[in-house]
Amino acid sequence: MINLPPLQRPTMINEKPVNVRDFSLRAVSTPKRLMALLCAATLSSGGAVAQTDTEQLDVGSDHIEFPISCVDASSETFNRGVALLHSFWFADAINTFNQVLAQDPDCDIAYWGIALAHWGNPFAGQRNAQQLARGSSTLEQAGQAGSAREQAYLNAVSALFSDHDPGNQRNRTLAYEEAMANLVADYPDDMEAKIFYALSVNQNASANDQSYSKQLQAAAILEPLFEQHPEHPGLAHYIIHAYDHPPLAERALTAAERYASLAPDAPHALHMPSHTFTRVGRWQASVDTNLRSAAAAQNDGDPGSELHALDYLAYAYLQMARDTEAAVVVARANELRAEVDITAVGATQAGAFAIAAIPARYALEREQWEQAAGLDIVPAETPHTQAMTHFARVIGAARSGQPEQATEDIAMLEELHERARARQDSYWQEQIAIQLQAARAWVHFASDEPVDAIHLMAAAADREDNTDKAAVTPGPLVPTREMLADMLMAHDDPEQALAAYQATLQREPNRFRAIAGAAKAAEVIGNQQLATDYYQQLLDMAEGQMHNRPDLQRAREFVGN
Repeated sequence: MINLPPLQRPTMINEKPVNVRDFSLRAVSTPKRLMALLCAATLSSGGAVAQTDTEQLDVGSDHIEFPISCVDASSETFNRGVALLHSFWFADAINTFNQVLAQDPDCDIAYWGIALAHWGNPFAGQRNAQQLARGSSTLEQAGQAGSAREQAYLNAVSALFSDHDPGNQRNRTLAYEEAMANLVADYPDDMEAKIFYALSVNQNASANDQSYSKQLQAAAILEPLFEQHPEHPGLAHYIIHAYDHPPLAERALTAAERYASLAPDAPHALHMPSHTFTRVGRWQASVDTNLRSAAAAQNDGDPGSELHALDYLAYAYLQMARDTEAAVVVARANELRAEVDITAVGATQAGAFAIAAIPARYALEREQWEQAAGLDIVPAETPHTQAMTHFARVIGAARSGQPEQATEDIAMLEELHERARARQDSYWQEQIAIQLQAARAWVHFASDEPVDAIHLMAAAADREDNTDKAAVTPGPLVPTREMLADMLMAHDDPEQALAAYQATLQREPNRFRAIAGAAKAAEVIGNQQLATDYYQQLLDMAEGQMHNRPDLQRAREFVGN
């Protein structure tokens, strides 16, 4: 036995019913109907994408109170633009604020909304110089606002675009947070200011802060407002973001369930509840929300948002062993690859990430190691996106007994790590470093060096435990501690393997491979009751998918079903 630090057994979280409205989507989840759904938004004439007419949709603008000093006729349009910002429907928000300017060319506060829409998703990572230039250009068009309060909003958002160096982004977001704090202090009755301030606080949360101080600070602002205004389009949304972390996710369930029933047909809004459902392992609820999100994105002509929803959708299907449906998602993502230039500067980061992640997940979750080793390399603007493919290829090569095949991919991971460092992208630099360490561990293990491999993988798992996942992904490609457990099982150490699988389940509830691994480890140890519990949990979660994975067949044999 290799000496590793002891791990406390976590509490198991079982699948529970979710109070999500009936989307009537279970019936479309057969492969044929699923493909029909995912491909249904093209018009029969010419194949053009049918664009959503957001002016006909209820986006929650009736719950927005943002007084402006512009002509009366523009107020309703302005509130609609703010509601669209809250749903991260940025292109439509820009169009709406431009309508405000058409109604009142002197309504300079509209430039605030356009600039904030150009900033985009606050959790999307580094902005490049082109994106920042668009925001600056917008603000240059603004004159003196009609009131001191409106000028404070314009001054605050200008902090986000004060320079165009991606490496200075954190300084700019901190300056924006400070400006919004001052705005709230000066206008304490401005609810929208409080909401946007809370979002700015959460935007500055560090992925390495295990106290979640910023997230909890944001939630403390949002929760009381949500109790008073449960229909507001931003409050439930931002609470989900604030609690999008393993120890906090349960706190977001009320907001997630509420948002699943009230979100407008904005792709991001429809997708957001699945962040919470994924965190707590409620896979069918995640499927339901992401099917709706993918369809809305398709109707909106937004392949990036569709791909992001498909990544979460594929992950949920794979945890339920619904591999045939997952294969349909892989096929749809491959079709969309032609519509997204993922090597372009400013390409939709979430969509580009999904193009790399979905086929990698599909191979690794099903333990198709040779398929993983042969994945097509996906070039991308961002180093962490391309790293996904190379990491999966190393795992596949090592686990299929071909460690020598991993040499070039490890070299590429080293290069991508350096590229992330050069971009001053510390979060993804660390994530690629963890992948690189785990990749080397698998090569050592496949080269008959198990002790070195296990110590290397354990160190990588500890590093991963000190970080958190980014919003762009439903989870790590494979949790590093789960890979450590796989190694320990292969090295005839089921006791420590069981502890590592259980630790994985504490961070990633209801993961199929971790449950299956824990069941097998308990069986080898001789803990029949624990093995039965895990195998039954696997069968319950897989909803009758008995024959497509060996682990399900073993579970059925073991529990006598």
